[in-house]
Amino acid sequence: MSVPYDERLWTKHEDPIADSLERLPHLQLREYPERLEAFWALFEDVQLDGVAVCPNLRMPARDGVGLGCDIYVPARSGLPLPGPWPVVLERTPYGKDRAGQVMTARHLVKSGYAVIIQDVRGRYASEGQFYAFGDEGLDGYDTIAWIQSQPWCNGKVGTMGISYAGATQTAAAATNPPGLAAQIVTQGPFNYHTGSMRQGGCLEQRFYAYAFRMAKESREAMADAGLRSALEASFEDVESWLLRAPIRPGATPLARIPSYEAWVKDLYTHGSFDEYWQRPGYTVEPFLDNHADAPTIFLGSWYDSYARNTCDSFVELSKRKKGPFKLIMGPWLHGKVNTEVSGDVGFGSHAVLGFDTLHKRWYDAVLKGDDDGILSEPPVKIFVMGGGSGRKRLDGHLDHGGRWRFENEWPPARSVNTPFYIHAGGRLSVDPPAIDPEAVEARTVYAFDPERPVPTIGGCLSAADDIMPPGGFDQTAHLGMLGAEDELPLAARADVLVFQTDVLERDVEVTGPIHVKLYVSSDAVDTDFTAKLIDVYPPNPDYPLGYALNIQDGIQRMRYREDRSREVFMTPGDVYEVTISLYPTSNLFVAGHKIRLDISSSNFPRFDVNPNTGDPLGQHRRYRVAENTVWHAQGRASHVVLPIVPA
Repeated sequence: MSVPYDERLWTKHEDPIADSLERLPHLQLREYPERLEAFWALFEDVQLDGVAVCPNLRMPARDGVGLGCDIYVPARSGLPLPGPWPVVLERTPYGKDRAGQVMTARHLVKSGYAVIIQDVRGRYASEGQFYAFGDEGLDGYDTIAWIQSQPWCNGKVGTMGISYAGATQTAAAATNPPGLAAQIVTQGPFNYHTGSMRQGGCLEQRFYAYAFRMAKESREAMADAGLRSALEASFEDVESWLLRAPIRPGATPLARIPSYEAWVKDLYTHGSFDEYWQRPGYTVEPFLDNHADAPTIFLGSWYDSYARNTCDSFVELSKRKKGPFKLIMGPWLHGKVNTEVSGDVGFGSHAVLGFDTLHKRWYDAVLKGDDDGILSEPPVKIFVMGGGSGRKRLDGHLDHGGRWRFENEWPPARSVNTPFYIHAGGRLSVDPPAIDPEAVEARTVYAFDPERPVPTIGGCLSAADDIMPPGGFDQTAHLGMLGAEDELPLAARADVLVFQTDVLERDVEVTGPIHVKLYVSSDAVDTDFTAKLIDVYPPNPDYPLGYALNIQDGIQRMRYREDRSREVFMTPGDVYEVTISLYPTSNLFVAGHKIRLDISSSNFPRFDVNPNTGDPLGQHRRYRVAENTVWHAQGRASHVVLPIVPA
């Protein structure tokens, strides 16, 4: 099901649709005026608002598979205008006629663009078999090359889209297609293995739930009412399937759609950064040198599952290409950039982004040469969270507040990486520990039971909002959460180690990537360690017990502590240094608050739970309790490195 990356397809294929022209001759228009006239006749739905639409036209990929497109062009007096126009493309698995993307398309068409929205292979109006993310490099190349060759295109193609439609953009850009001239990648990937699908060797299980969601909307389900009903029922009970993870091939409803089941199995079993991951669609990292050099905005958010990917894309491409490239990071959730609320937290109406306005400004500047000043703005724009009243707003959300700020680079050059050390008794301080490594208080030992994992409470999540609500929340469990056994703070669990500063005497801004360096040991050959950064609010009349707001978190599987590409198991009892990389953030810890670091070994159901046995990933059937140790002594000074921006 998963075809390895084949360099020959990318570097030596000069005409991506030459073999398909005879199958769909009406699509190759430049050399055949009579076909062009027939093409314009395909347009219907010519609106009074100046938009003409050609629905359900199938563009041929190189293997002859037809990819369904809706084409929007400017119109006047009931007729489509021939252009040529700069063209903006979105490739999506969620249906090309969704209201939000159609509104954005019409907004751009009225501003003088042609827009194409395409269903990806195997979804809705497109032929072929859907294997999530696997074909987006080749299909994206073919689509952009075809658009660029059309007489109604002026030779410049831009791309847009959120989430999966961000992944289709990065996959295409990795192949450097002709005509690609601009992108706005909203919450899209850089490397799925190091963020969003996997992190520190652990699987983000939201994609198991995502597979159930996609299956019930699949072409196979649409063609079989009984199958669709069964898949919809399974999606409603996806929590039970997560409790039975990992996937047992043939034992889930996904077996009725083999490519969907195979994809989930591959995600669980490919823990190493192997050939499976090293192809466009899953990563652009190996292809940076040949990557398209197109002006791009990377648009993301601190509570988004693509937060690290968005920042990494900007940093790595800025090193190698001319761009220009811009990074915008807001406080939003995944797919919700036009809101100012993330989970239980509000940031103020000024946090809302003008999504359509941003698209028009960028495309006008880089596709038309009509710059209103956006190109001269500093390349980085971030929302610094925090600084609000800390009270409960009328809508019930915590007033966390924040403000926008421009920066000249990411991370900010003036930030100072400052270690905060963990100490016996739960203290977090800039002072390193002075405890002798042989002393009893030099370490904290806890039992990690994989059958009683720490429940997920917020964070950088998507695709499974009903099961794992994303965003910022007080770190207290409730019985509606998957895996919750009580309604007590996570800090009350014996397997959650809590370290926090004294009450801050002044504001402390943390902006940039965050790394936790631990010295650990275990009686198991493999286990996980997690870290979570928390902004601790003092009590007030609305929150009489205070409020522990999650800012960022991360995880590391010990078998991948040395190398993401190969497994290296532990020797029980030996002490290892390990780094947990949290997603980047920007947060103001206000005077009167505390900075808190929680250490544990699970975060379920966000991440798959380590069985502590060393068995092959995604195939284990045994579990054991691990006795894990975190060290905080001289020579073994575990700490978190916070990028602090001077006041």
